[in-house]
Amino acid sequence: MERYKKFIKITDIFYLNSVGIVTSRDNFVIDFDKNKLLNRIRLFKNSNYTDELLHDFFNIRKKKGWSIRKAWNMLQKISDSELEKYIFPILYRPFDKRWIFYHDYFIERMRKEVMQHMMRENLGLLIKRQNRREPFSYALVSDLMVESCVFESAFANNTLCPLYLYPSVDKNHMFKEKKKGKRKVNLNPEVSCKLKETYKKDIAPEEIFNYIYGVLYSNIYREKYKEFLRIDFPRIPFTSDYKLFTEIGNLGKELVELHLLKSREVEKPISKFHGKGLNLVEKVKYDDKEGRVYINKNQFFDGIDKEVWNYMIGGYQVLNKWLKDRKGRYLSLEEIKIYPKIVTSIKKTIEIQKEIDKLYPLIEETLLSLKIETTGV
Repeated sequence: MERYKKFIKITDIFYLNSVGIVTSRDNFVIDFDKNKLLNRIRLFKNSNYTDELLHDFFNIRKKKGWSIRKAWNMLQKISDSELEKYIFPILYRPFDKRWIFYHDYFIERMRKEVMQHMMRENLGLLIKRQNRREPFSYALVSDLMVESCVFESAFANNTLCPLYLYPSVDKNHMFKEKKKGKRKVNLNPEVSCKLKETYKKDIAPEEIFNYIYGVLYSNIYREKYKEFLRIDFPRIPFTSDYKLFTEIGNLGKELVELHLLKSREVEKPISKFHGKGLNLVEKVKYDDKEGRVYINKNQFFDGIDKEVWNYMIGGYQVLNKWLKDRKGRYLSLEEIKIYPKIVTSIKKTIEIQKEIDKLYPLIEETLLSLKIETTGV
């Protein structure tokens, strides 16, 4: 469709972008619990095992080109008290924050050029170039570094587009005091200038980010351009109507806050946890008649509509995936609080998507002609 080709490709809007982190040893360098991860790294560092025993004891598979002894030797240069400096939060799956030991000798692909900018206050748009599933649901926001399989594991490599870029740091000294200086906006200046010229107003980077996020969550947009969204990065239509831009952007902002679990809406969750027990996730089962998700025979979360239970982000059924990844674990009090917030976030997301769909057709009626250079900076 010729009209779609006139929209602006995401990677022409956000110049700097990268696929997510690949560790090749997730079970060793990533964990739900920060202290557990730190203790594991300290134990590894202070072990006197042979290479073979290190692989076996820590369940680290052998990989050509990677030496467990070299990794062990590198850790000897770091004191036990300094190891925590290498542990950062990471978005591992939708709504699933974990912790990563972010060190060159343990991570196969660090993606430092982008991930260093997510170590400070920032927003990142998570998208995907090629999508196997329909309808399109490969859009998410993150304020953390991201792993490569946030959307799905079978067909990985999601791409992160940070909104801001901080002064670069020496790649060999990422964890020392960061260089001072102003952050830069990671948006094509031609887009910002054209919007300012059209609207006769200064447009904040966050406003553009929120507008884009709102468009990507339009069901009409997703269905209408599904064939194109399957084969390449999304393209974004901009409106010439400032009021419409603001309305879509405000809805996009609500989605951003919901998906970061920072919205006021999630502070009064529609779901609650019930039942006596040890909070052990044994078997995840959804009861559509009662609107309950059981984690074992006696304990469950309530208030979950079927539409919310079935909601997909990428290749994952969000509420099911989040619990199944914790099978065999005892849910912490924090996790018991977070899950109802995710339920509430998804419920509200569905409502906002319907509001965006009421406005989306107006975007294409007021389409802004915006031709930009795509050579990068």
